[in-house]
Amino acid sequence: MTEEIIIAGFGGQGVLSLGKILAYSGIMQDQEVSWMPSYGPEMRGGTANVTVILSDDRINSPVLNEFDTAIILNQQSMDKFESMVKPGGLLLYDPNGISHHPKRKDIKIATIEGAKEASELNNKKTFNMVIMGAFLKIHPIVLMENVHKGLEKSLPPRHHHMIPLNEKAIKVGMEEVKVIHDYK
Repeated sequence: MTEEIIIAGFGGQGVLSLGKILAYSGIMQDQEVSWMPSYGPEMRGGTANVTVILSDDRINSPVLNEFDTAIILNQQSMDKFESMVKPGGLLLYDPNGISHHPKRKDIKIATIEGAKEASELNNKKTFNMVIMGAFLKIHPIVLMENVHKGLEKSLPPRHHHMIPLNEKAIKVGMEEVKVIHDYK
């Protein structure tokens, strides 16, 4: 199994940390992992994306031109990456701020209102974990016990008290994700 993922949005949305937690979760499952971030010099408010590859086999290159999954969190990323999802792949997005929704018919398309759900959890920093939960509900490529280990590994010890809230956000994402188009 190899899963090639692009996660893209604005800086400050937790794009890079979502990718890092997913990568650490894969490591905890003894998978081969690649985590390659890309962001502008302005960071918060600028565009950011990260490519994550999880594989049972050796990863040849972290540079990809197409993806099995695209997790899209803003319109600029939708415009750039929608066409790069492989036929039969998954496009998961937060519709908040998206004016041109995906039109492809050869991929699975799902939405999660991550910003709304994080707000209802009274902590906007859980946004990325709501997105993680939505992704793992549709495509459970890592076990929850390994996500917990990934959170422990990627969060500094002073923030470990936030792990239960992050796990709650993941569960909310799993409950609230909606598949709006399935190519099958």
